[in-house]
Amino acid sequence: MSWIDLRSDTVTQPCAAMREAMAAAPVGDDVYGDDPTVNRLQDAAAELFGFEAALFAPSGTQTNLIALLAHCGRGDEYLVGQEAHTFRYEGGGAAVLGSIQPQPIANGPDGSLALADIAAQIKPRDIHFARTRLLALENTIGGRVLSREYVAAATALAHERGLATHLDGARICNAAVQQGTSLREAVAGFDSVSVCLSKGLGAPVGSVLCGARTFIEEGKRWRKMLGGGMRQAGVIAAAGLYALEHNVQRLAEDHANAAFLAGELARIDGLAVSTPQTNIFYVDVPPAQCAGLAEALAAAQIRVSMAPRLRLVTHLDVTRAQLQTVADVFTAYFKN
Repeated sequence: MSWIDLRSDTVTQPCAAMREAMAAAPVGDDVYGDDPTVNRLQDAAAELFGFEAALFAPSGTQTNLIALLAHCGRGDEYLVGQEAHTFRYEGGGAAVLGSIQPQPIANGPDGSLALADIAAQIKPRDIHFARTRLLALENTIGGRVLSREYVAAATALAHERGLATHLDGARICNAAVQQGTSLREAVAGFDSVSVCLSKGLGAPVGSVLCGARTFIEEGKRWRKMLGGGMRQAGVIAAAGLYALEHNVQRLAEDHANAAFLAGELARIDGLAVSTPQTNIFYVDVPPAQCAGLAEALAAAQIRVSMAPRLRLVTHLDVTRAQLQTVADVFTAYFKN
């Protein structure tokens, strides 16, 4: 019996057709720019998201860091949400490796950063302050989708104040599908965007960074320095190409499945369940029940990252029938 894994959408397995594409991919040395499949992926990503160029890297942590290093210099700062991955979950790389100071700002309930807070944190031109260079947003953030109106206003404010803009778009395809927009529309206003291929899109590894051609050329230098220069990388780039060509619109299935499971769990007394916008939602589990619930789920071969604030994530390897099983286990546990 296979496990039902709701820890993250990073746990997906490549399907048979994706594996076939990987096996058949023509390859070359990508550090020399000679890998035709990597080049196809980069060109395709740039076209899809409306940028001049793109850069393939092993992870979203690396593409985000490359973007911060390319936008900012030593002693500069970037404005970022308290809940954002680039601030909270990526090892402090900008500060540790780039001497770039993060200026964290509280995220609102919808995941946005208040425009007044952004404006207030842009430092004056004074030798006492780090130089504010960049506004970094994340979409989706904790499964929440930033509105197009908010993104337009925030990026316009940043540009008016002389800042560049970067989007951690690890799940930007989820946001675009949820809003019914094109990928280009979803990233409008940003000077660069990092897109993860190994989350809901189902590739086994990799992210792409999109931006202006000069920005991407600078990014290549940082990628090499960070150890992200790969050789015959076409075998993994082919998976990314397959993901972009076949798995974007199917994200709607993950969203519908998250809504289904959230609805089932909301019927259980004692649980508070958030309403999912995309494929991520949260369940508030009484702390005294966490250990027992974790045991019940494990006994049914269901994987979660148990916590009083429990995050559940749907993805292409979880079926509606399996989610009904999850709901049944929750229900049985809380009836006892």
